[in-house]
Amino acid sequence: MLADHAGAGERTVPACPQWTVRDLLAHLTEICDRVITRFGGAACPIPETASAAELLRLWTERGPEADALLAADGEGKSRGDIMVMDAFTHELDLRYALGAPPPEAHAAWLRGFEVLVSGLGASLGKHGLPGMRIEIEGATWIAGTEPVAAVLSGAPVDVYRSLAGRRSPAQIAALDWLGDPEPWLRAFTWGPFTPPDEPVER
Repeated sequence: MLADHAGAGERTVPACPQWTVRDLLAHLTEICDRVITRFGGAACPIPETASAAELLRLWTERGPEADALLAADGEGKSRGDIMVMDAFTHELDLRYALGAPPPEAHAAWLRGFEVLVSGLGASLGKHGLPGMRIEIEGATWIAGTEPVAAVLSGAPVDVYRSLAGRRSPAQIAALDWLGDPEPWLRAFTWGPFTPPDEPVER
């Protein structure tokens, strides 16, 4: 996708306004390198001056090594799921930055959702809130504990972006809710995710 958008390296990423496309790609490449070294692979420090094209080459070269190391590790699935969620969330960030539509289908959708729903469930518990059911076409999850006291549903991309801190509280409240969304909104701030005050994506 990036190879088809030459010169986009300095474009701002709306969901991560402190980053350019090049900065986001550097983050992904650094995380990939960190995973490889954590599992015994050789480090490959990312040059601070690396261009977007150079970072894309490193990402392409290092990705299969990270995949193989995670697959060979007994605890690799849970760690791999987090990496899948992070990479897919940033792929969507890049799509919005480049004006590319979100994918209708993607191998990372369900695994990414599982990580995000788990994180939201933990946040619900910390806020003393009961569980909620999250529904998209073809899949349902319980965040937190049962019995649930609210149901959130909507288009997969809208629900995913809401769980990943990419939608404002007003946008989250505007999704399809069974129950008043207001008590639940504070739980959408958790871990690395904080909803923006104002919309950054349509």
